[in-house]
Amino acid sequence: MIDPASVALKFAFLAVLYLFLLWISRNALKDLKRTTVQTTAAPYAGVGGPQSDATGIHSASAQGRVPEAQDLDPRLVVERAPGHVPGMEYEVGDGAVMGRGDQAEIRLEDPFASSRHARLIRQGSMIVIEDMGSTNGTYLNEELLSGPQPLHAGDRVRIGDSEFTYMDR
Repeated sequence: MIDPASVALKFAFLAVLYLFLLWISRNALKDLKRTTVQTTAAPYAGVGGPQSDATGIHSASAQGRVPEAQDLDPRLVVERAPGHVPGMEYEVGDGAVMGRGDQAEIRLEDPFASSRHARLIRQGSMIVIEDMGSTNGTYLNEELLSGPQPLHAGDRVRIGDSEFTYMDR
């Protein structure tokens, strides 16, 4: 005869398995939708949207002179990242997208990175980093980003197991 407890355990296991598969599907679809929306809409486009200095944060130098945009040579230096050689440099220029996807200028071979994980944007005389709604978040100097943040020489950017240092020679 069949034990009712074993039948109940089998059904409970199947229910948990289906809930797990549903959760995985939901997160995958959410990540795909987020990527589609961000690739079709131009960032910061539209009337009344943030323009050249969206954060409202202004940098200042020791002599009181604000560096010109052409004075910057922003780059990310690889400290450690799967598939990258430590010391490798990426020129940021006017900005770049970091992620696993084909549209990312800085490609990450990191399983914890989203397809379009974070972006670097030039705003006047500074570079700002912003998480693009990634699943695992972007860390600046070991603090989770909650909005756009300006980068300063020596700042450390971490996405999953990938870590970079920002330089602006």
